[in-house]
Amino acid sequence: MKYIDEYRDAEAARKFADAIARITTKPWTIMEICGGQTHAIVKFGIDELLPDKITLLHGPGCPVCVTPLELIDKALDIAARPDVIFTSFGDMLRVPGSNADLLSVKAAGGDVRMVYSPLDALKLAQQNPDKQVVFFAVGFETTAPANAMAVYQAAQQGIKNFSILVSHVLVPPAVEAILSSSTNRVQAFLAAGHVCVVVGFEEYVPLAKKYGVPFVVTGFEPVDILQGIYMAVRQLEEGRAEVENQYVRAVRRQGNLSAQQIIREVFEVVPRKWRGIGSIPQSGLGLRAAYAEYDAEKRFGLGELTVEEPPECISGLVLQGVKKPNQCPVFGTLCTPEHPLGATMVSSEGACAAYYRYRREEVVGLQSSVFSREIQVASQQLVVGEGEK
Repeated sequence: MKYIDEYRDAEAARKFADAIARITTKPWTIMEICGGQTHAIVKFGIDELLPDKITLLHGPGCPVCVTPLELIDKALDIAARPDVIFTSFGDMLRVPGSNADLLSVKAAGGDVRMVYSPLDALKLAQQNPDKQVVFFAVGFETTAPANAMAVYQAAQQGIKNFSILVSHVLVPPAVEAILSSSTNRVQAFLAAGHVCVVVGFEEYVPLAKKYGVPFVVTGFEPVDILQGIYMAVRQLEEGRAEVENQYVRAVRRQGNLSAQQIIREVFEVVPRKWRGIGSIPQSGLGLRAAYAEYDAEKRFGLGELTVEEPPECISGLVLQGVKKPNQCPVFGTLCTPEHPLGATMVSSEGACAAYYRYRREEVVGLQSSVFSREIQVASQQLVVGEGEK
């Protein structure tokens, strides 16, 4: 399939890996922000194709993973109410709260439904006027336009039994929080391509200048990622700190102006707490006062709630790139996808889930020849389409 198969070409991927090896003269640490990129790196063994001097760190680019624990508990509270239809994307259903998850609420009789769009939830509200329909609005800038449009349409159509539980977070403030940390090791970033499709990449320019760190907007297929790494290493080796766009087939510098307009209409920038990381100033989106009646937290009278993370879970350190999943003492034992301690183990973009799925035997010391062959086959499936830009 065009734009997929051509970006998984083994020979093209190998050429980029060889090119990276040729230009690398010093140790460099690069962080991929997006959880989708993390899964591709681990699945296809991209990090194993790189020279030893290149270290990849996994960033906080999984919106499910960074949704704070207290907000999950608020979702569970709302979903358990008899007059509520609680809707969500599927990846939120198994994220653990303090004592349960949304699937547990559903099993206990709650009306919890998976939807594919917030507009599906809005339609449910129209079809069920005797119920309060709530959509769990989780995501980075990528999902914000659709969530904003659902609220906008509800207001335009006078639909009063619809609301959203907002957990929108923004990427650039999280990146700055990492760069300004005393524990920071990151020297370059692969910026998430799908976020930049919506908002463009102008916001990374002052960060690159302020911290002297290169940013490369990067896609999600193996060759995209290898090319992004090559472009980042080339900047580092040349002493440059600029914003470059590898993902030119999808991303424009200014982004999608129509999507940005609906976001600004419905949402405003607010402080936001990130699970495992803490509060980051001006790092989230909240409903503007004109749309406050569609705020599920206010509608259901849920006040401030503070919940402690499980002490044995290091997902916060994983999300900040301080540790990798294979450095967690309970990985694959006390913490599994069936019995997760943190969201990074159950989310489709979580780093722990990626390691569990693709490198579990390696991590727990149970390597087998079958597993080795699977990695080899996966590596042989790598692809590329376009050459170096």
